[in-house]
Order: sequence, then C-alpha cells, then structure tokens
Amino acid sequence: MKMRKFLHVLAITLSSLLSVVTHSKGQDVNSTNATKEKKGEGELAKHHRRHTGATSRATNLASQDPPARPRRHHGNDIKNSDHAAVWSSYASQADADAPAMKLNPAIMASAEPSFPSTPISNTSFVAPPPLPGDENSRYPWRREIVTTTFWVGEAPSHNNPVPNSASCWDPNWARNYGGSDPEEKAQRTSDFIPASFTPNENPFYVALPYNDMVHGTLKPEASQVVPWFAKAYTGPTKSVCHGRWIAIRFGNKVCYAQWEDAGPFRTDHWQYVFGTDRPRWNLNRGAGLDVSPAVRDYLGMNSTDVTDWKFVDFEEVPTGPWAKYGEHNTFVENERKSESKVAEIFQDAASGIRSLFPGISGPGSDAH
Repeated sequence: MKMRKFLHVLAITLSSLLSVVTHSKGQDVNSTNATKEKKGEGELAKHHRRHTGATSRATNLASQDPPARPRRHHGNDIKNSDHAAVWSSYASQADADAPAMKLNPAIMASAEPSFPSTPISNTSFVAPPPLPGDENSRYPWRREIVTTTFWVGEAPSHNNPVPNSASCWDPNWARNYGGSDPEEKAQRTSDFIPASFTPNENPFYVALPYNDMVHGTLKPEASQVVPWFAKAYTGPTKSVCHGRWIAIRFGNKVCYAQWEDAGPFRTDHWQYVFGTDRPRWNLNRGAGLDVSPAVRDYLGMNSTDVTDWKFVDFEEVPTGPWAKYGEHNTFVENERKSESKVAEIFQDAASGIRSLFPGISGPGSDAH
C-alpha cells in the first residue's frame, strides 16, 4: 500500500517536471522564430533597397526635385465662377502634350455628385434646389465636363487633327450645311446663324466621343449600350445616334442641340457617353463635349469652358432658336409634316365638294 502511494507521488512529480521543461522549450522556439522573422524582414528590406535604390523616407524627400509649377489658366477665361475651380483643377494636370493619363481622383470626386455611403434619415436630408433643365427625365446629367468649341468646315490644327468638312455620319457635312460655319461671333447674327448664309442644317449641334457606325454598319455593341436603340432602330445601316437631342447647361442657362459628329478625339468611348465613366485625357485637357459657335454664344461661355450635359427626348425640348433651321431638325421636319397634312386635308375637302357639285371647277381649271 505504501509502495503504491509512493509511486503515485513520484508520477505526479515527474509529470510536473515534464510540463515545465516543455513550456520552456516552447518559449525558446517562439523566441527563435521571432528572431528569424525579424532577421528575415531586415534582409528583405535590405534586398529591396539594394535592387530598387530605395532609401529612407527622409532621404527620399530630400533628394526629390522641387515640384513643377502647374500651368495656370487665366481667371477671366472662365466666365462662370461656379466652374472656375473645376477648370483650375483640370488646368493643373500634366502638360497637354503628355501621353494619356488618368485624372486626379480628387478632381473626379469634385466633378461628380457625391452620395453618402450609408443611408441617411429623411429628417436630416434637404434636397438641393432644382437647376435649369432638371425636368423629369430618364437621362442623368454629366456634370462638370470640359467643353470645347468646333464648327462645320473647321480646318485641321494641333488640337483638332481631323478637318470638319465631313462628319462621322455625313461625308459632305460642310456642303450640306451650306458652307463653313464661322467661328467668330462678329460674323454671326443675333439669331445665332452665319451672317453670310442661312444654314441648311441646325446651327445648334454638338459632338460626343462615340460613333455607333463602322464601315456603314451599326457596331455590335450599339444595341446593348444605346438606351433608345430599340425605339430608334430602322435598319443595320442607319445610325441611331445621329441627330439625337441633348441639353447643355452653363450657369443658369440651358441650350438644346443635336448630336451631329463624334469627338473630341475619340469615337469609341461609350462607357462615358452612355455610362458613368469620366472623359479620358486628351490634348484639350480631357474635354468630353464639343459644341457649335451657336451653342457657345447662346450660353455665353468661352470657346473652352466647363458645362453639364445630358440626353433628352424630343418631347422635353422647348422651342427656341435651335428650332428654326435645318432640313434634319426635328422641329422643322414636324412643321413640314404638319403643312403637308393640312394641304392633304384641303385637297380632300376640295375633292369632296367637286363630287357633290360636279359643276364646280377646282383651282387651275379651264372652265369659266
């Protein structure tokens, strides 16, 4: 009995000693691993510095060249003070001749409407007052877009490498328009048309960087990306974008114009034209919209400025100077159809009268 008790005590003592030894070795192993990890981290850092030339943060900052002074745009070149800050941000980007680059995220954030990441209660949210052109529409505004001026018949230049005698949808654009649309305001009338001739097409026109046609046929993605495709489709060789109406907002004024060409610079950026992308960088400081001299003068903007724009259905377009001229102007086409319909009604009425009174001769008859 005493022997069994002695063996039991001995077993407990040996177990305790084994536990202490195991715990001590575990600490040694952890300490060794931590030392190895720390050593490995140091070797990795040395390897990185050796192969990349990286030095400490203080050395890097001290060795950097002073930052280049950004090119500045004169304040009086931007008439709309609300847009001057945005233009200054665009103007501080890399030199215009630099290769394509991404816009500064801060600029993009300032140019896009901000939305809270988490829901807010109705009691704490106050909707902003509506702005001109904020009619009920299924198309959103593209806000704070650098906007440049172009015109029918414009000759090629450094910032406009393609002549505007033709458009992407009309190879005889200048001839069909009636001549070159003068850029200078002094050569235009108070009705926003050229002083030397009456245009055969709408003088209120724009260009956006997408063309839905290639080699005379609709592009494969057009049916998927153009919102009004199903309604406007009339065949594979007919554009569904040519002549579409858009609204352009500058300050407190809104102008309406028709989409007549593709640009500036690009003809494939549907992700911006129909989606949520920002315009990509180009020689004109990331311009995403070209407008005609008539649009420029109506809005009172500079030849390069910052505007908002959006697509509109024709039913949303009010009458204005953009409704007066152009063979393919929707207003003019509808007026022509109305006049034709009235003429048909009078002709049918005259035919009915003659059938009731055979002795009555119509206009142009030789009867007396």
